[in-house]
Amino acid sequence: MRGFLLAVWIGSVFFATSAGAVNRTESAVKKRNVPAADTLVVASAQQQAPAGRSGAAADSRPVPPETLSVLSEETGVTSGAVPVVTKELSVSKPDSMQGKTHAPADSMEMAADSMSGDSTVKKGFFHRFYNYFKSANVDKTLTKKFDFSIIGGPHYSSDIKLGLGLVAAGLYRVDRKDLSIPPSNISLFGDITTTGFWLLGVRGNTLFKGAKYRLDFTTYFFSFPSAFWGIGYDKGMYGTPGSYKRMQSQVKVDFLFRLVPKFYLGPSVSFNYIKGKDFSDISLLNGENTQYTNTSIGVILMYDSRDVIYNASRGIYARLDQRFYPSFFGNKGAFTQTELIFDAYHKLWKGAVMAYDFYAQLGTGSVPWTMLARLGGSYRMRGYYEGRYRDRQMVEVQAELRQHIYNRHGVAVWVGAGNVFPTFGEFNPAHTLPNYGVGYRWEFKNKVNVRFDYGFGKGENSFLFSINEAF
Repeated sequence: MRGFLLAVWIGSVFFATSAGAVNRTESAVKKRNVPAADTLVVASAQQQAPAGRSGAAADSRPVPPETLSVLSEETGVTSGAVPVVTKELSVSKPDSMQGKTHAPADSMEMAADSMSGDSTVKKGFFHRFYNYFKSANVDKTLTKKFDFSIIGGPHYSSDIKLGLGLVAAGLYRVDRKDLSIPPSNISLFGDITTTGFWLLGVRGNTLFKGAKYRLDFTTYFFSFPSAFWGIGYDKGMYGTPGSYKRMQSQVKVDFLFRLVPKFYLGPSVSFNYIKGKDFSDISLLNGENTQYTNTSIGVILMYDSRDVIYNASRGIYARLDQRFYPSFFGNKGAFTQTELIFDAYHKLWKGAVMAYDFYAQLGTGSVPWTMLARLGGSYRMRGYYEGRYRDRQMVEVQAELRQHIYNRHGVAVWVGAGNVFPTFGEFNPAHTLPNYGVGYRWEFKNKVNVRFDYGFGKGENSFLFSINEAF
């Protein structure tokens, strides 16, 4: 039901926009003057030149915006490119026309309204809908303060089943004069599924003037009827899962200072509230609490030479995130987490980009079950149920070939592997899990891809719908 209402809402927005254009068109048509029989003004360039002026006026007086809108829609050419040339022709009345009564102006206006209005109504919605997506991937950040677009669609995965996702993406530049800095971006994402899962979140990156400072942020809220196998590789591989409902809220903010070109250092804070309820087998928690609130402070060292943050074709991204969860921050037991990321990108042949990703999450101390590293998801080890395999330590690698096909379409294929383990001394290469998959890419906005991925793992697979590349 919520998916239906969401679709209705999106349709109403488009309809309201197109209806507004129809009303403006009808108003402009009514304002046109019917030429006298003695003189006809013929706009010889009306069908081939931009609608810079009304065909009913041969002087230099400005034309109302409504008329410009009508003419530009009729001719299909943007105004302002080529001046309109008009000719004024004097036409003598034939004898047979002398004394004849002409049709009232109201009748002619009604006829014009009928022809122009009906045509606009028939093509208005679909025309605007097509043009909306046709121009969505044009970089408008140099002419607009905020370039915003929205898209939604169905999806399916093994963990949340059939759902409807909605993504709104925006691009902007803090300094529109400096083109050496890629645009900043923000994404608002939401999701509802047939299993009762719902999600609402915001993610973004802001590059300040001169790229001296950088702000990265993520926040989301979700409720997820989930499965829980327990902790460790053996439980995930051979255990029988129990069910529970996971409710989580997360806020994470990083503020980085540029030390030298491409190197950044700065503080980070995060807040996590996770509550599990309705456990079918509470013994899988091994006596731990069902809910935890975890607050951290950390430091980040980062090197970033990517050409585009959210869709790189060349460069390197390396990040060390050291995070501390002291007990005096309200954590139940102190622990630490270290996150390592190393990504590299380079072009192969025309339209092809090869991307590599290494990721590690290492925990020490009293790490609660809610904060353990979880293998799987929509970014790494795609196709695995996120959280089926979880432990204090995790390492993952993947390589992905991205190939542009035509216009705004592309494909991707990847292979990867991952492993979870309690400590480095207990790392077992035999527990390494394979991963591979294929995906379709559509450029929703300039350099912003909507992706549809189908991932395969050991004994499981899933379909994923998301925005931006996985890494």
